[in-house]
Amino acid sequence: MILRVKPSSAKGRATVPGSKSHSIRAVALSSLASGESLIRNPLESDDGRSATTVYAAMGAKISKTEGLWKVRGFGGKPSPPERDIDVGNSGTSCRIGLGTAALLQCGKARFNGDAQTRRRPMGPLLDALSNLGANTFSEDGEGRLPAVVSGPWRGGTTQVDGSTSQYTSSLLLNAPFGEGDTVVEPINLNERPYVDLTLWWFDKLGLTYEREGYERFHIPGGQTLSGFEIDIPADFSSAAFLVAAGALPGGDVLLEGLDMSDPQGDKAILAMVAEMGAGVSEEEKGLRIRGKALKGSEFDLNSTPDLLPIMAILGAFAEGETRLMNIPQARIKETDRIAVMRETLEALGGSARELPDGLIVHGGGLRGGKTHGWGDHRVVMAAAIAGLAAPDGVEVDTAEAMTVTFPEFCKRMRLLGARMETE
Repeated sequence: MILRVKPSSAKGRATVPGSKSHSIRAVALSSLASGESLIRNPLESDDGRSATTVYAAMGAKISKTEGLWKVRGFGGKPSPPERDIDVGNSGTSCRIGLGTAALLQCGKARFNGDAQTRRRPMGPLLDALSNLGANTFSEDGEGRLPAVVSGPWRGGTTQVDGSTSQYTSSLLLNAPFGEGDTVVEPINLNERPYVDLTLWWFDKLGLTYEREGYERFHIPGGQTLSGFEIDIPADFSSAAFLVAAGALPGGDVLLEGLDMSDPQGDKAILAMVAEMGAGVSEEEKGLRIRGKALKGSEFDLNSTPDLLPIMAILGAFAEGETRLMNIPQARIKETDRIAVMRETLEALGGSARELPDGLIVHGGGLRGGKTHGWGDHRVVMAAAIAGLAAPDGVEVDTAEAMTVTFPEFCKRMRLLGARMETE
C-alpha cells in the first residue's frame, strides 16, 4: 500500500485508540484468570488480534464485539495448542506468550511469526525460562523463532537480559501462576516504564510481589486470579503521532481521553515537544498542542524507544541539532530504527548521523518526496507526519503496516484536515 501526504495543517479534536501494551496484558491476564473477564476499548489492530490468537490457542475462550472483548480464562493452566501459534508482527504477544507456554503441564507450544518477528531476539527469555524449569528450544539455534516451549514452571531465581523490557515483563506476568516462588533479576534494564505498566496490572488485580527497585523482583507462585472488568486506557504511543502533527507550524490539535496518571512512558512526548517550543496545555476537554517554531534539543529515549521515529521527524523540522540518545534497543525493534530513520530522513532531503545507541538529526526542514516504509508501522506513520510540513509532500510505501497498531491513523488525520490518501 502507498500512502501519499500533501502539505497541510492538522487542526481540530481527535480521540486516541486503546493502548497496545495494556490490551496485550489484559488479554494475557484475563486468560490466566478463572471465570469471565470484560475488556472494554481494546486496541482493534493486528497486534491486538495477535494477542487473542496466542491465548485462544492455549485454551482461552475469546469473543469479540465492537469495543468489547469477553475472555473466559484457563485459570493459570494453559492447554497445549493443536497447531503452531502464529504471533504475526507482535513481539510483545510472542514474548509474553512464550512465558505462558512455560506453564504447560503437558505437551508443548511452537511459536512462529512474520519475517520481522523471526529476526527479533528471543534467546535471553528462553534461557531465563529454562532456568525456572521450562524446556525451551530455538529451531534456528540462535535464539530466534520458530521456538518451542513446554513446562513446568517450577520457580527459582533467574537473571535476564534487560535490553528489552519485554523479557522481564513476560517473566513477571506469568510468575504468579508457576509452581514455586520466582525471583527475577534484570541486567541493565531498558524501557523501565513498561515494567511499571506490568506491575500496575498486579496492583490493580491484587497479585502479590515484592521489588527492590528494578534490580530484583520476588513473585510468590501458586497465586490465583478471578475474572475482572477493565477499560483500556488510550495509547500514548499512537497519540505521539497526533501530538507531533499538532506541534508542527500551523498545527492546533486537542486530544481527548488521555490519562496523564497512566504509567505509559510515551506520555513523555508532551514534555519533549514543549521543550522544543510547541504549546502544550491541559484543558477541560483534553490536552491541546499548538504548533510553533521548534528548536532542537537532546533527549534520552531509553525509557521511550518507540518515540524515536517521530522525534527524528520533529528534529528534522527544528532549528539546530536534535540528539536522540541512549536507545541501543531501537536496533532490535521491528527494524533497526536508528539506521532506518537516518535513511528515511536522507530520502526526504534531510540529514542525520548514526551513533551506536542513538541518532543525531540535523534540523532545517525536509523537502519531501518518496521513501521506503520498511514495513514498520511507526516509521510509516512518522514519514506521513513529515508530509504535512514538507513542501513536496511525502509518498511512503508498505503503509499497510499501520494496521499493526493504528489502523485508523489516516482516518483520524484526515478528520484533522490532513491531506492523506492510500492506494
